[in-house]
Amino acid sequence: MSAATRAILQQYWGYPSFRPLQEDIVDSVMAGKDTLALLPTGGGKSICFQVPAMAMEGLCLVITPLIALMKDQVAHLVAKGIHAATIYSGMHPDALELAYNQAAFGRLKFLYVSPERLQTNQFIEALRRMKVCLLAVDESHCISQWGYDFRPPYLKIADIRPYMPKTPVLALTATATAKVVDDIQVRLGFKEKNVFQSSFERKNVTYNVVREADKYGVLRRKLEAMKEGSAIVYVRNRKRTQVIADWLNSVGISATFYHAGLDAKTRDQRQDLWMKGRVKVIAATNAFGMGIDKPDVRLVIHMDLPDSIEAYFQEAGRAGRDLKPSEAFLLVSPADIQKLQDNLTQSFPELDRIKLIYNALGNYFKIPVGAGENVSYPFVLTDFANRYGFNVVEVFHTLKILEKEGFLVLSDSFDEPSKVMVKASRDDIYGFQVNNPQYGELIKCMLRSLPGVMTDFVKINEETLAKKTGLTAEKVQEQLKKLESYNFLSYAPRNDKPQILFLSEFVDTKHFGLSKENYYDRKKDAEERVKAVVDFVNNDRECRSVQLLRYFNEKTKKTCGRCDVCQLQAVVPYDSIEEKLRTVMGEEELPVKEVLSRCDEFDESQVLDAIRFLVDNGVLQVEDDGMVKRNDNKKSRR
Repeated sequence: MSAATRAILQQYWGYPSFRPLQEDIVDSVMAGKDTLALLPTGGGKSICFQVPAMAMEGLCLVITPLIALMKDQVAHLVAKGIHAATIYSGMHPDALELAYNQAAFGRLKFLYVSPERLQTNQFIEALRRMKVCLLAVDESHCISQWGYDFRPPYLKIADIRPYMPKTPVLALTATATAKVVDDIQVRLGFKEKNVFQSSFERKNVTYNVVREADKYGVLRRKLEAMKEGSAIVYVRNRKRTQVIADWLNSVGISATFYHAGLDAKTRDQRQDLWMKGRVKVIAATNAFGMGIDKPDVRLVIHMDLPDSIEAYFQEAGRAGRDLKPSEAFLLVSPADIQKLQDNLTQSFPELDRIKLIYNALGNYFKIPVGAGENVSYPFVLTDFANRYGFNVVEVFHTLKILEKEGFLVLSDSFDEPSKVMVKASRDDIYGFQVNNPQYGELIKCMLRSLPGVMTDFVKINEETLAKKTGLTAEKVQEQLKKLESYNFLSYAPRNDKPQILFLSEFVDTKHFGLSKENYYDRKKDAEERVKAVVDFVNNDRECRSVQLLRYFNEKTKKTCGRCDVCQLQAVVPYDSIEEKLRTVMGEEELPVKEVLSRCDEFDESQVLDAIRFLVDNGVLQVEDDGMVKRNDNKKSRR
């Protein structure tokens, strides 16, 4: 099969050969095996399902939570002459039906579906009629409750497998711990364990932790020292993205900013400026980066501590995709660890507040109890928070908890241009125009300038139609809505607002089903992830790359030789200090001051650091009275 898939890779993607591990994954899928592929950010995951699907008979069903990414991939497939479509929340009902019919009648090669659609009757009925050759699950860590980004709709994926019992599943993710790897395979119903995992090691990326109160000074120096390529600066706060971008511009470093609160058009424009190298730096929240494949990112700088090692690794991993030397810097000030722990507390509002906000959502959208299932609404978080007097941060975290519990899905805004499809037959069009001459110019213009409008939804621009017909843009919109009411056409006006989709019917808060067990379990998991970040920041004795690899269950003693720890180890003779301490201590108990005086050939701060490390690792023990002694459980750092 390799020759056939390599030919497809060359024909459609222009690559003569696969990247390491890609071909093994493709061969596994072609052999009909359930497969889990762990490839790093930028490792070419989409190739692993797109190529084998092209070699198989039938439709590839792709599950992904990232609407912007699925639209981008579909656009690329269509540009290659491959038939593909998307299904996601907020689509016009007629557009949904058209996509389902195209899939059922074999007119599509790829159908991208957001996970919340899997539980709708409309999807299940369409699935029964589809011939699915491959089920691809992107961001598959979302199916694991042990993952950092668990999403309940992903649990429905296993429910649809009986409708296609012989179809293999390919699960893909960039980051997963050993526990999550096992959980993914169980929850997707793998017939047998089958994992392909490339090393998480990025040999060309250097990870650094920098303790510095003057973060802006460090940021400026690092960016000014960057002679080529581009940079990403990550912060937690939307407002700070603009503050940082404005400051960078003021000191002569070209920058723009990006966050989920911007409208889709603005986000696209700013991303495009950065992608094309017209600005050097993009300051962003974690909303930026998914699906971004810019090869020359030389620097990724975190101004704030991330919530998890997984998130940090993915974001830092956007550096150096061209395999050239690149760096990631995590800037830490004395107050940052406390801020991270405060953010964790804010992430889990009290249950009574969650119920109050959930009830307010029902009032905001005017959803009666027992209604609202699988209905989506445009949603502006700040408008909702201001109307009911809630704190914006509190609302955001409440929505995330409701999302984790499977009540709803909140999607960022994405630019969905206006679309139209003429439903009337050619025979009916003439009669309609005779009886309704006021719509004649618009109908003629659409039929003349919109190829395919009678068989599919076609993108339109109301302003362009207005110029061609002599109408105002407002009049064009008005006529399109009228024509839809006559069932002459389907009109989906432009949508650039975030969407909130209710996955279950709205319930009375007296019978609110938020699980205390899940709530506290998730809080505990979040606390463990925060602790892992704090441990990473505080561990100045082990190579940063070694620490990250160990977190993902990949053990190595080979240090990178370039990170802040390795550079410090090259200068500070810690092994010598430890050896001296072991000699000095013997079986005695000594005051710290005496220990320092006996190690006076070394810097005092270095000796104190070595003592702390040996205490943490059980080699030394400090009594309540300040005396230092050897511990019976003698461990070596090595």
